[in-house]
Amino acid sequence: MRALQKTLIFIFLIAAQFVVAQSGKIVVSKEQAIKKGIYSPPSTENAIASIETPKPEKEKKQSIKPKQKKDKNNILVTKNDDDIIILNENDSYIAEQLIYNASYNLGIKYRSGGTTREGFDCSGLMYSTFKKFDITLPRSSYEMALIGRKVEPSEYKKGDLIFFRTFGGSRISHVGMITEVNGDEVKFIHSSTQLGVIVSSLKEPYYLRTFAQVNRVLE
Repeated sequence: MRALQKTLIFIFLIAAQFVVAQSGKIVVSKEQAIKKGIYSPPSTENAIASIETPKPEKEKKQSIKPKQKKDKNNILVTKNDDDIIILNENDSYIAEQLIYNASYNLGIKYRSGGTTREGFDCSGLMYSTFKKFDITLPRSSYEMALIGRKVEPSEYKKGDLIFFRTFGGSRISHVGMITEVNGDEVKFIHSSTQLGVIVSSLKEPYYLRTFAQVNRVLE
């Protein structure tokens, strides 16, 4: 029994010496590691170099292709939504374009001597509208009535100029452009002193009473 106790005591002493001997090598903090020479902080350059900077992705070029429509038979449709469609073979494309451009000014106020969207007088509206298509009209309604040729009611067409004597007498004092001929009704766009750019009908009593003539400047 005593021999066993002596053996255990001997083993315990040996183990304690081993722990003491080894305890000098245990590192419990960064400061101790630096003192023992087994640790050195990384340099700033190395730290920065070790970080991989992500390369920017190349921008993908987007090719914009016009939208293409196909009909039920898979045939490409070339018509655009803003195309002007000629429904009557007697109507001219240029006349439709003139009406389209003049109509863009609907609601613009009347302005004596005006030829812009800041305001139009009657001849100013016609002058600026035709000028967009390199057709230079005289500046006054009276002079406009002297160009082209007079046409009879059966010949009235879109794009014809329609004239009025709004001051009485024989002198032309107002002009518009025919936008629609529907049977015996004629509609025209013009700039009125009261309402600005509007579409009126020749059936209206005032315009029927002051009507003078219709001239064709587009043949």
